[in-house]
Amino acid sequence: MNNVFIPYEKALEILETHKGDFPVEERPLDTCIGSYLAEDLVADRDFPPFDRVTMDGIAISYRTFQDGRRDYPIEKTAAAGAPQATLQDAKNCIEVMTGAIMPKGVDTVIRYEDLHIENDTATIVLDELRHKQNVHFKGMDIAKNTIIVLKGKQLSSAEINIAAAVGKATLKVRQLPKVVIFSTGDELIEVQETPELHQIRRSNVYGIQATLKEWGILADMHHLADNKSEMLNVISKALSIYDLFVFTGGVSKGKFDYLPEVLEELQVTKHFHKIQQRPGKPFWFGSNAGGKRIFALPGNPVSSFVCVYMYLRFWLLVSLEIEQETLYVRLKNDVHFQPNLVYFLEAVLESSSDGGLLATAIKGNGSGDFANLVKTDGFLILPQNKSQFFANEAYPFVPYRRKW
Repeated sequence: MNNVFIPYEKALEILETHKGDFPVEERPLDTCIGSYLAEDLVADRDFPPFDRVTMDGIAISYRTFQDGRRDYPIEKTAAAGAPQATLQDAKNCIEVMTGAIMPKGVDTVIRYEDLHIENDTATIVLDELRHKQNVHFKGMDIAKNTIIVLKGKQLSSAEINIAAAVGKATLKVRQLPKVVIFSTGDELIEVQETPELHQIRRSNVYGIQATLKEWGILADMHHLADNKSEMLNVISKALSIYDLFVFTGGVSKGKFDYLPEVLEELQVTKHFHKIQQRPGKPFWFGSNAGGKRIFALPGNPVSSFVCVYMYLRFWLLVSLEIEQETLYVRLKNDVHFQPNLVYFLEAVLESSSDGGLLATAIKGNGSGDFANLVKTDGFLILPQNKSQFFANEAYPFVPYRRKW
């Protein structure tokens, strides 16, 4: 592809064309948190599997209460985990515990708080009862053979709970790529070091690594100096180890931005280099014949952060065959942006009284103002070919913070 600026939408098309192939593996259930499900979770029985008592108390035949009976001799006790009991005499009751199978011959449960029990006789102290109260009926939650969780879902503790409940000691999940993140540039030093006036600490890579970890992907981190021969040597070796590469810096027009040239010499095919957007124009994406994917992000922290959420996230979701969901929010304030570029604008999200979501756009001091990221919750996607964006207009929003 020629060295031209492409539209945002075209970049997404190219990423989808070059999506990854994540094979399926089967793993023990207790190792699957954060993984992406590669099979549907299906109910192997009704939920609940029987008519279940939901209160400690007694179970009676409702008809006898309607006939005026209030005193019920206790015939037996039905505990949770015991086989189903049967009431022998309709004038009696069965003492029941929460979680027990509803006994045969009864249909209504009265809790202990609404009873007086003396000499093995329970007296109901209520004037009214609801027929079949305090019973969780078989199949009320989920019917047998119903899909409870669709494949593609990232597994949280809730899905792990469901998997255990349907008898899945192992799960089929996607095998995620082996990832490395490289920072580039002689101006960068380690976090624990004290920078000279001309130096800055390596921060982008830590933010990217943390983001990938939230997405269930562990990544190694390394640094590359502005030395072409060293870059060729290190990246060449890494191409035999890792599946997915994320670089920060070294992809613009600077005299020491060797990365595009190095990747070309290593036979990595460039699919695009520049996008019609702000921030993050000099974003490079490519792949090689061995299926390695390379995301080379701008070095400025906000630009780098934008490209991770707009493009790396998109590529990951299409590779996992997860349907993209677009969150729309309404602008709370007017925005003016003159350049003919898609604008990824930082914003604070809030819930409105009518149940909608409002985004207050907050302009920082350029793509180097990473401190502005901690004040905001995500990025508005404001389209090209438009310069005025007014309050109450709805636009796509990509959150990077779990606010609620």
